[in-house]
Amino acid sequence: MSRVELFEHIRRDVRLDPSLSQRALAKKYGVHRRTVKQAIASAVPPPRKVPRRKFRILDPAVGWIDAMLREDLKAPRKQKHTVERIVKRLAEEHDFDQASYSSVRNYVRKRRPEIVAEAKEGRRHLEGMVPQMHLPGEEAEVDFADVWVRVAGEAVKCHLFTLRLSYSGKAVHRVFASQAQESFLEGHAEAFRVLGGVPTRHIRYDNLKPAVRRVCTGRSRVESERWTLFRSHYGFEAFYCMPGEDGAHEKGGVEQEGGRFRRAHLVPVPDVASLEELNARLATIDEAEDERMLRGKLTTIGFNFRIEAEELGPLPAEEFECGITLTPKVERTSRITVRQCYYSVPARFIGERVRVLLRGNELLVFNKRELVARHPRLTRRGAYRDVLDHYLEILLAKPGAMRGSTALAAARAEGTFTAAHEAFWAAALKAHGNAAGTRALIEVLLLHRRLPAEAVQIGITAAVKAGSTSPDVVAIEARKAEAAARDPEPEDDKDDPPPWAEENVGRVLTLPPRRAVLPEDRRPPPSVDRYDQLLTRQPRGSA
Repeated sequence: MSRVELFEHIRRDVRLDPSLSQRALAKKYGVHRRTVKQAIASAVPPPRKVPRRKFRILDPAVGWIDAMLREDLKAPRKQKHTVERIVKRLAEEHDFDQASYSSVRNYVRKRRPEIVAEAKEGRRHLEGMVPQMHLPGEEAEVDFADVWVRVAGEAVKCHLFTLRLSYSGKAVHRVFASQAQESFLEGHAEAFRVLGGVPTRHIRYDNLKPAVRRVCTGRSRVESERWTLFRSHYGFEAFYCMPGEDGAHEKGGVEQEGGRFRRAHLVPVPDVASLEELNARLATIDEAEDERMLRGKLTTIGFNFRIEAEELGPLPAEEFECGITLTPKVERTSRITVRQCYYSVPARFIGERVRVLLRGNELLVFNKRELVARHPRLTRRGAYRDVLDHYLEILLAKPGAMRGSTALAAARAEGTFTAAHEAFWAAALKAHGNAAGTRALIEVLLLHRRLPAEAVQIGITAAVKAGSTSPDVVAIEARKAEAAARDPEPEDDKDDPPPWAEENVGRVLTLPPRRAVLPEDRRPPPSVDRYDQLLTRQPRGSA
């Protein structure tokens, strides 16, 4: 039985028979008389005494170890004493090496949290938090959170931008390839567009590099010029939290929101073709989350946001261009260098400067006002992206460079260089040789600039099945497919298979030679007597 039950039985026996001696009760229950005495005195058993050794081999070093652990209270997080370092210091500085590593480890494991608790004694109230009230439309919080996304089959580390209104909890989430200033500004602009307004008081931030150039004392910051321009355009103030752990709680809402959203909607790792596709999915999720109810609230996020939306400040009449403009020079490789990454442009611009608009997730290349190239933004230093179409003019003059080109490898990986192109190229090489066959393929690839890709592939398939490697045949069949797709067959012929159907692919009509049949000419042959006179006529001035 337990000690509580033992004490209860002893006390009951004493109540029933007060004449029982302690010796008799001790013999009855098989315990010491001291236990009987304790049970008679109190129904609560006294706590068991923990036996302590009179001497531990580590006792002479306890004071030194405690001093080292107290030093760690003010040391940087990554420069605190390890057990191994404590053992070395005991041996080198105090000539103490009697205790084993495990003895020191066990003592430090127990003593370190006790020393931290002792240091906080009398100051625990400073860790408390005071609940705050947020008025509608006044405040918001912004932060980035790391996420992993599988883009076009490749795992990429991206960044989740979150802007959360403090009153309603309405949040806008967007994923960017980097935390660059362009992404930071685009996230704000997109959030303001979705919310339909701007917080009237301020938005809370930590020391994000896209906004802050230098952290001064307290909450004062030196902001970047472009960030100040953006704030001035939209008309809101920035509230910067205290650096380090002291300011971590000042925007706890968005800190928790980033992690919650990542666990709830980005697990498992999203597999998308592009970040634009992922952001479209996140926009749908944000709308669905209006039905969510926050802890401590009696109404949903959407209901509270309808109240808050009326209190937000108005949006400016003009949009702010969040991207930055650059003017790099096109190199001989038909590439430009932007932020230590390489992007291809059409070969006709080699040696010239082009205008580049660098945004959060994309890069646009302009020649005056004409858009000549568009790329997803690269973030890994030394990364490159080549488009096969940009090199076709060079490859016409140097067809031997086609097979090993990085642009061809990229087109194969993206799926734009299809099995139909491979089959046409193989047939052209067999029919015309390496150089002429590759040029025939390049002429076919040039058709993509004028005709839809599906139509060109239909034309390639038709030409290959007909045994032709002529780019002209591909162009004719592609135009036929485009016309058929643009102008559907009449209603009477709706049951007929289209020209690009399986049974019609490859049917190239060859017209037989036609000779005109003329009526028999029965007229007599013409006379040449008059021409004979020319032979007998004497020239002037002759004797």
